[in-house]
Amino acid sequence: MTNSFALHIPDADLEPDPLDPAQIIEGSPEVSGKVVWESPDGRRIRGVWQITPGVVTDTEADEIFVVISGRATIEFENGTVLEVGPGDLAVLNEGDRTTWTVHETLRKAYAIDLGPAG
Repeated sequence: MTNSFALHIPDADLEPDPLDPAQIIEGSPEVSGKVVWESPDGRRIRGVWQITPGVVTDTEADEIFVVISGRATIEFENGTVLEVGPGDLAVLNEGDRTTWTVHETLRKAYAIDLGPAG
């Protein structure tokens, strides 16, 4: 069982988490993050993630996140567009193919739930 804790997200120290160069469409975005909790089976993950300005593609997991700082436009393959900024909560679905245009360095707190082990 994990001990309870609190974390001040704006000041959390993050570790570099390099992007696959194939994901970068424009700019030189840099990603960093920190997993703050993970279930014993690795299927549920909670953490903090940050990306600097640029344009990147991604294939999403089932995720809910809250933007702490920064702004981005998230475009989905199906045409849906989300504008996210401080205080916004967003939900992504496993398999969603997205393009993130990061306007200002974005930091978010997230919870990812991976499906049952296969």
